[in-house]
Amino acid sequence: MNSTPPAASRRPRFSRANDVWPWLCAASVALSLLMLGALLTLLLVRGLGHFWPATLEEVTLSSGETFAGQAVREVALPQRAGDERLYFTGNQDLEGVRWRWVAIDDIAERARPDELIRLDRSPWGDFIGRLEAIEQQDQRWEGDAAWQRLNALLELPASQRQDSQLLLTTVDGQTLRQPLASVLSAQTPNAMSVWQKTLAWGDAVWRFLSEGPRAANTDGGVWPAIFGTVLMVILMSVMVTPFGVLAAIYLNEIAHQGRLTRLVRIGVRNLAGVPSIVYGVFGLGVFVYGIGGSLDEWFFSDTLPSPTFGTGGLLWASLTLALLTLPVVIVATEEGLARIPEAQREGAVALGATRLEMLTRIVLPMAAPAMLTGVILAVARAAGEVAPLMLVGVAKLAPQMPIDGEFPYLHLERKFMHLGYHLFDTAFHGEDVQSAIPLVYATALLLVLIVLVLNLTAIFLRHYLRRQRGNEC
Repeated sequence: MNSTPPAASRRPRFSRANDVWPWLCAASVALSLLMLGALLTLLLVRGLGHFWPATLEEVTLSSGETFAGQAVREVALPQRAGDERLYFTGNQDLEGVRWRWVAIDDIAERARPDELIRLDRSPWGDFIGRLEAIEQQDQRWEGDAAWQRLNALLELPASQRQDSQLLLTTVDGQTLRQPLASVLSAQTPNAMSVWQKTLAWGDAVWRFLSEGPRAANTDGGVWPAIFGTVLMVILMSVMVTPFGVLAAIYLNEIAHQGRLTRLVRIGVRNLAGVPSIVYGVFGLGVFVYGIGGSLDEWFFSDTLPSPTFGTGGLLWASLTLALLTLPVVIVATEEGLARIPEAQREGAVALGATRLEMLTRIVLPMAAPAMLTGVILAVARAAGEVAPLMLVGVAKLAPQMPIDGEFPYLHLERKFMHLGYHLFDTAFHGEDVQSAIPLVYATALLLVLIVLVLNLTAIFLRHYLRRQRGNEC
């Protein structure tokens, strides 16, 4: 008699419940990927779409009033009273405002004349209207000749356009004399082909990446913020990596594995959960006021009461973020060290290697991918932090870059701009909220891309080391 139970009866009691978990995990991963894709799509459309030359409309209201502008969006009026449309009209120096809400029922006529131009100026922002003429000394150009002359002059530096003026008119008849030196770019969006708009879009994206901010961060580019973010992350990585790796080696390879070591390990893991603003307060008190104030008294007393290191700067911000991300590097490195088989260490010692040789030639190379994983996580967190930086060095508009041609070339005491703070300031402290919205999306997209590039670089190095070492740690 065969007493072996059937195969179905040997299955675990909760087999059906266990089968559900893989599907739940897969659904969670799919949902996460969908949310990430939706976020990137939103940032791409809203951020990059801001630089596309939009069509300009000449609007005539039923009251007879006319204006020109770019239609932005429509919303429904309360109590089903119809819809209203938001127009970007520019011309802040003439009309005092750059945006206008118009009830759609009040619009009598909409036209898209090719001669409407859009000028980017500094100051006063955009002008939308018509180009009547260009005057340069005793010469004058009108019509198509004026437009061609304008494009030719815009290729020259601003210092060589001091003697030229534009004669402009708005669609409601106001005239304006605009110095050409203050004009940054000019477009006729309604007369441009798709290819011309693509070139103009690329030029606008490049100017956004390569120029500094204007109009209290609601216009212009973000190059100083990009430079400050990348430089701070690099300095932070240089500071946190050796300390984190050495601490993990001591905890896992050298220290006695007793109660004190376990308490230290628990403390390190809990430090990762401390709010970042607490690190900012710590950095302000210890680094800025404590160490920085002492350095000023010892080495820069001739410049006091104006502080040199006793105020926020690149060095203190990098140190604060290195302290903030130190637990991440320690935990990741220690986990990598713990995964190395003990036989590898015993084999190295049995072959006559010293403890230092065993660590430097066997253990650390095998744990290198785990170290890079810790650095990746640290970079991702540091690049997106804003709260501690507001206390220890970031500025709304830094007058000087941390690196220049003046000795010692790298000025650690200077304040710097950061993409995360630029995003925060543009979104919540700008005077023109409507103008800030597309810049917020563009800056957020740029910040995500920078973090992605830094992470991909570290991931590439990690996989390269894995292939070189042939291990899976």
